[in-house]
Parts: sequence; C-alpha cells; structure tokens
Amino acid sequence: MFVLNLFFKVLMVFLLAASFALAETKPIVAHNDPIETDNSLTLSHIVDLTMEKFPDMAWLKALEEEALTIRQRGEKWTYGPMEAGLRYQEVTSGTVHYVDASIAVPLWNLGQREAEQKYGIKAENSAELLTAATKLRVAGLVRGALWDMELQQVRYQQARAEIDIFEKLLAKVERRVDLGDLPRSDVLLAQTELLQKLSVLTQVEAELMHARKRYSSITQQNKIPGSYHEKLAAIKKIEFNHPTFVAMNSQIERKQAEINAFNLQNSGQTQVVVGVNSDRPSNNDQRSNNTESFNIGVNIPFGGDAYYAPHVAALNVELNRLITDREQLYRDLELAHHEAEHNMEVNEAELEIAKELKRVAEEHLGMMELSFSVGEINLMDLLKVQSRAQQAILNAKERAIILDRDIALYNQAVGVLP
Repeated sequence: MFVLNLFFKVLMVFLLAASFALAETKPIVAHNDPIETDNSLTLSHIVDLTMEKFPDMAWLKALEEEALTIRQRGEKWTYGPMEAGLRYQEVTSGTVHYVDASIAVPLWNLGQREAEQKYGIKAENSAELLTAATKLRVAGLVRGALWDMELQQVRYQQARAEIDIFEKLLAKVERRVDLGDLPRSDVLLAQTELLQKLSVLTQVEAELMHARKRYSSITQQNKIPGSYHEKLAAIKKIEFNHPTFVAMNSQIERKQAEINAFNLQNSGQTQVVVGVNSDRPSNNDQRSNNTESFNIGVNIPFGGDAYYAPHVAALNVELNRLITDREQLYRDLELAHHEAEHNMEVNEAELEIAKELKRVAEEHLGMMELSFSVGEINLMDLLKVQSRAQQAILNAKERAIILDRDIALYNQAVGVLP
C-alpha cells in the first residue's frame, strides 16, 4: 500500500509539472522552431520574398543572360568576328619581297540575321515566362506549407484542450475516491488516460515543429501573414493562358526559332576578303619597280548540309521532346484541376457532417457527464464518450481548415497567383 501511494504522489508531481508547462504554452520537447505572425505581411509578399531566395533564381538569371547575348548577336552587322591576315614572302634569290595584308569579314547569309533576331526575342520571352511559371510553383509550395502548419496548429491546440479536460476529470475522480464514491482503480484509469493524452500531445507538437521547419526552409522566413485565406477563383477549367502551359509553349517556340536560325547556316558562312599586296625588289635590283595592288574576294561555302544534319537532327529531338512534355503537362494540369475541384466538393459535404457530429457528440457528452456525476455510469463509459466527442470536435475544426486549403489548392491548380 505504501508503494502504491508513493507511485500516486510521484505521478501527480509529474502531471502537475506537465500541466504547468502547458499553462505557460511552452513546448514539451526542448527543440523548438518558432514562427511569428506579422499582420503587415500578405501572402503575395511572402511569395515574392521566397522567390528572391529560391534556388531556381540562379538558373533563371542565366537564361536571361543567355537570351540577351543571342539578341545582341542578332543586332551585329557581321555574322562573326573579323579576321586579319599578314603574309610575307621572299624569293630565294633575295631579289623580290612580297607582303600581303588582308581582312576577312563574315557576312549574314540571306535571312540569317532576321532569324537570329527572332531567336533572341523568343529566348527572352521564354526566360520571362519561365520566371512566371516558377513563381506559380513557389506559390504552391508556400500555400502548402502555410496550410500544413495551420492544420498541425489546430491539432496541437485540440490536444492541449484535451489535456485540460482530463486534468479536471482527474481532480473530480480523486475527490470522489476520497469520499468513497468511486474505487481507487478509477484514479489509475484517469491518470493513465491523462498520460496517453500527454503522449499524443508530444507527437502532435513534433509534427507542428516539422511543419514550421518546412515552411521556414521553403521561404527562408520565420514570419507568416496574419491572414492568408483566399477567394475561390472563377476559372472553371484549365485554360491555355495557364502560366505553366504558356511557359512550356514558349520553350517550344524558342527551340523552333533556334532550329530555323541554325538551318540557315547549313552551308557555312559567306566571307568578303579585302587585301593589299606589296612587291618590293631588293636595293641592288634596279630592273624592277615597286608594285602595290589592291584585291577583294568573296568566299561562298557550299555542300555543308551533310555536316550540319546531325546537329539539326539533335535539335529536332529536343523539340519533339518538348512537344511531348507539353501534351503530358496539359493532361497533368487537367487531372490536378479535377482533383482539386472534387476534393473541395467532398470536403464541403464532409464539413457539414462534421459540424452535425460535433453538435450531437457535445450534447451526448453533456448527458454522460451528468450521468457520471450521479453514479449512473462508470468512468470507463464516460471516457469512451469523451474520446468520441473530442474526436468529433477535432474533425470539425480540421474540415474547416481543409476546405480553406482546398480553395488555395484549386487556385493553384488553375494557375492563379495570390
């Protein structure tokens, strides 16, 4: 009996310590990932801040720089760099010296410059649209992380509320045991239930910390907007102006422009060569005069199709891969839209059921608590009803959050930025 009483005292000290920690809203586990609410922040602002530090920004910046260099090349009046040549020749007898100087200028073939300029425009447009598509993807990550935190937060709050409920129940049971109304085993039963609730709270708290860490990892921020609820977009289907689909189209157009520009180079590049020749006899040779001459020539390449064909074929493979990806992308977007729409409809119905279940469960719990207080039912029956009631309350809270999350995910699926 002494050992049993000692166990009760130790257990109560632990429960009181845990209760004090909960009252102070401190985490059970020392590890903590704090997140602050900043009412001056908006969801759109958070997406912009996340985009600035998103890893893909280096790649997108490189695409913009590449597009700029392509456009600048198309603005040049020559196809490539000019070449200067100098040749010196001396006859073996040493009586005549030849000096040739020339400049070779590569010219644009017919239609090449226009094709290159169009390629540069398509490259710049593609880089810009890929940035917009990446921003939509970032918005999806932020939306998911925020609503995951919200869902874990309500589970955490519900677990804390259940701890408070069972602490009060334990106190009632102890008083009635002291009065002789209940057997001492009921104290053990109530204490066991409270410890189980503490274990659940520990796990829920861990999931909340994980959700917070995911958010801070994605956004590189430890602040969230005061409100991030969204209005349902009026878009009813996947449209061709969806940012992701438009970005894919821009990549196809860029590749087509690249192939067109390359096809015009298949025979090589025309060159204009301008030169000056100087023939000078030696000082001892009085029979010849100094001769200066000017010449101009044109080099026209031909027969280069066979040499360029493998590269053109490789570009066509890339083009057809992009076209295939576009077809698959549209199917994926339609599927995501259907799932988002269906989930929203299902959760709307589930929310109404959850609300009614919550009302019935709370009413039933009130009746059972009264019955327990007058000794009509035992503690085990009360605990079962209490467990079902708390689950119904949690389910109603979760469904309300899930429906708000579904609205955000629907907007994401149809390509609407916050």
